[in-house]
Amino acid sequence: MAIMQRVFGAVRTEEEDHWLTVSDLMAGLMVVFLFIAITYIMQARKEAQFSEEVKAWRKNHDKIYEALNQEFSEDLDEWDAEIEESTLIIRFKNPNVLFRQNETNLSNHFKKILADFCPRYLDVLIDFRKSIQEVRIEGHTSSEWNAAVDSDTAYFKNMELSQGRTRTVLQYCLNLDFTEQPWLKQWAHTTMTANGLSSSRLIKNQAGREDKIKSRRVEFRVQAQTIIEILDALEN
Repeated sequence: MAIMQRVFGAVRTEEEDHWLTVSDLMAGLMVVFLFIAITYIMQARKEAQFSEEVKAWRKNHDKIYEALNQEFSEDLDEWDAEIEESTLIIRFKNPNVLFRQNETNLSNHFKKILADFCPRYLDVLIDFRKSIQEVRIEGHTSSEWNAAVDSDTAYFKNMELSQGRTRTVLQYCLNLDFTEQPWLKQWAHTTMTANGLSSSRLIKNQAGREDKIKSRRVEFRVQAQTIIEILDALEN
C-alpha cells in the first residue's frame, strides 16, 4: 500500500471526503455568523446614535422655546400674540392690529410691534443658528373673499394677499436699524423667508367650523432640524 501511494499519490478515502465537506460547511457557517454579528453590532450602534441624536434634538427644541418664552412672555398679551411650544411658532393673532382688510401695508401699530420684536427675536435665535435651517414668516387668511368669486379664485386671491403681506413684514424687519448688531441682519438675509399660505391652514372652532378671525394671522416659525433629517444624516 505504501508503495502504491508513492507511485500514484495519496489515496483519499470516503471518510476523508466526508470530513473535508463538513469542515468546508463549518467554515462557511462561521463566515455567515460573523457577518450577522457585525451587522447586528452596526445596527445597535446606529440605533444608539439615533437615540442620542433624538435626545439632543428634543433638548435643543426645549432650549429654543425656553429662550423665546423668557424673552417675550411679558409682551405677548400686549401684542395679542402667543408662543406655541410644540412648533416654536410665535403667532400674532389679531388681524385688526396687523393690516387693513385686503391690504398688504402694515398698520402703524404692527410696525411698532415689529420694530421691538424682530431684533430681539433674531438675537435669541442666532445662538441656536447651527440647528436652525430657516426662520419662516407665514401669512394666513380666511377662506372668504367676496360672493362674486368661486372658492378656487378666492384661494388664489388670498394666496396673493398673504404672500404680499409676508413680503412686507420681511422687508420691514430687514430694513430696521441693525447698526449696533450688523451680524443679525446678515444672518437674517440667509435665514428668513416670506411664505404666503392663503387659507390652507385654517383655524377651526370646537364645532369644526372655520374661525375666520383667528385664521387671519401672521406667524414666525423656527424651522429647526427634524427627526427625518437626523435619520438621513445617520444613513449617509
